[in-house]
Amino acid sequence: MASAAEQLAANLNFGAFAKAEELKKRIWFTLGALLIYRFGTFIPLPGIDPAAFAESFRSQSSGILGQLNMFAGGAVERMAIFALNIMPYISASIIMQLMSSVDKRLEALKKEGEQGRKTINQYTRYLTVLLASVQAYGIAVGLEGSTSSVGPIVIEPGWFFRLTTVITLVGGTMFLMWLGEQITARGVGNGISLIIFAGIVAALPVAVAQLFELSAQGTLSAFVLILLLLVMVFAIVVIVFMERAQRRLLVQYPKRQVGNRMFQGDSSHLPLKLNSAGVIPPIFASSLLLLPITVAQFSAGPGSTAPGWLQWVTAALGYGQPLHMLVYVVLIMFFCFFYTAVVFNPQETADNLRKYGGFLPGYRPGEQTAKHIDYVLTRITAVGAIYLAAVCLLPELMIANAGVPASFGAVLGGTSLLIAVSVTMDTVAQVQSHLVAHQYEGLIQKSKLRGGGKSGSKSGSKKRK
Repeated sequence: MASAAEQLAANLNFGAFAKAEELKKRIWFTLGALLIYRFGTFIPLPGIDPAAFAESFRSQSSGILGQLNMFAGGAVERMAIFALNIMPYISASIIMQLMSSVDKRLEALKKEGEQGRKTINQYTRYLTVLLASVQAYGIAVGLEGSTSSVGPIVIEPGWFFRLTTVITLVGGTMFLMWLGEQITARGVGNGISLIIFAGIVAALPVAVAQLFELSAQGTLSAFVLILLLLVMVFAIVVIVFMERAQRRLLVQYPKRQVGNRMFQGDSSHLPLKLNSAGVIPPIFASSLLLLPITVAQFSAGPGSTAPGWLQWVTAALGYGQPLHMLVYVVLIMFFCFFYTAVVFNPQETADNLRKYGGFLPGYRPGEQTAKHIDYVLTRITAVGAIYLAAVCLLPELMIANAGVPASFGAVLGGTSLLIAVSVTMDTVAQVQSHLVAHQYEGLIQKSKLRGGGKSGSKSGSKKRK
């Protein structure tokens, strides 16, 4: 039988949305913050020639710069003040999560509750500044040593340019981190995820227009174009289904006596997500695969070529190559199991169940419960890894066999598609929760309970008379 919250969620309509003033304020705040972010992606760094950098970027867009440009919503292509985007903060968060499972002091902080979480967040911010500073300095040095057919990229190289570049890029990253926190607190959805989502969605119209242009020129047939669109719709449906899929383990609680009263035993479920690692495995795998291509591009400066072995590795790991697909699948599966082991501890879950009196039917609390949870988690993680590998190989096959441009594959590739669908689902769920809360408030105001409204107070006064 559906709960009261599920019944309310099923009866949501636009009339309820129109009356939810608080929700509308949150949505307008979120849209305004994302608009500010988009403006920042068009403000170039001081001291560079935008035309010269655009010419240089075109020759390197197939490497990791193209992947970062997609996440940054085109800010890298324009070398804007938000070129680093929020990626240093995400890298710092992942490093802190990994370290909290290794370092006992960080693990103890994580168990302290709200105060420990604030301390870890502060450490994450410090690490973000450090990572952003190193990356910004590397970008400044790389820009000084790069030239294009238009001319030098940096107008006046030197320490002043490096200092201003580091300050500007690090300041842009910290501003986006603050903006994401404000969206989370005052808007709708997770702010950091929405910023990445906005960058991916911003690149979508250009990629789709490029696809239709190829079809109009005859490079891409109309049949292949329709087939690609149908494949992308099917991929979205599969992602939604798999991201919502869970394996629920039955948890029972025995009868207990509180004072002179005996409470009946209760039962609940321990939900295990099919894809516990989220989008982390594709991100790590893509970064490692794109590294040799980027190194080869940067090592091949004016009048020089990359070493022979590096050229062979770059060719073997190119889009559509069998070695590329094999290594990609292996890396995704490895990071799926590795990151799932980091974020979910079966022994800790079994200890918490035993602490609160819960047990899995047929398994003793403690070690046997932990082994069973680990066994189930390993099987569903294997299914989740196969699902992630299939979704991420989809754009590779389209680029290799259907003549699809690399930009379209990057925008609607595995990682970007997973992020876009997951963020959309999370945002819609939060909107629904706000509407449910608003309808609950309306039911309380209309109730006849004493203190619930004017009618309740009048009836109470008549009874007192």
